[in-house]
Amino acid sequence: MGLGFCTGQRDFGSTVKVMKGKRRYVVALTGASGALYGIEFLKVLLSGGHEVHFAASKAGRSVLAHETGLTLPADGKGIREALGRHLPGVSTETLHAYAEDDLFAPIASGSFRLDGMILIPCSMKTVSSLAHGASGNLIERAGDIALKEKWPLVVVPRETPLSEIHLSNLLTLARAGARIVPAMPGFYHRPARIEDVIQFVVARVLDVLGLPLKDAQRWGMP
Repeated sequence: MGLGFCTGQRDFGSTVKVMKGKRRYVVALTGASGALYGIEFLKVLLSGGHEVHFAASKAGRSVLAHETGLTLPADGKGIREALGRHLPGVSTETLHAYAEDDLFAPIASGSFRLDGMILIPCSMKTVSSLAHGASGNLIERAGDIALKEKWPLVVVPRETPLSEIHLSNLLTLARAGARIVPAMPGFYHRPARIEDVIQFVVARVLDVLGLPLKDAQRWGMP
């Protein structure tokens, strides 16, 4: 993969694999550090043949460009084309992408049925908006729908330390049915590369969604 710790364009080759079996998910990337988690997760879902509806906030796109060198345009068509160029060996046939302000997108309606939504990484601003029912963009609207329709909503925050306000908002979401999966990698599998750390967190998110995994590092397994 060659992600390393240097800046500049990164190679997004995937090594974590999820078994085939088509489901429909929303994946959203917001303005928190940890954009690589979102890109790796997106790549794994697409590699598994799942239908993915993707959106990135303006701040999320800025963080992604800063941390990885991958620049995404603001429009859905441009996002899809850019991801297609930067995900070698991964088919984007089942990928749909939308602008952050496209409130006419299918995922803005509860009648468009989903198997879940994943906010990876999730900013505290997005957490706050969801916890208070404030749908200011497509990502927040889709998250609000996931909560009201009782679909799986997985929130992957990376912020640290967390203030009492952050914790209160996360607790509100958890009580409303969201699953909170902080980007806290374990080290019992003795990661040798940054890719190993990223994939550990991605695998935990997949576990929460009930997706069968291949090659996931687990405690007590060789």
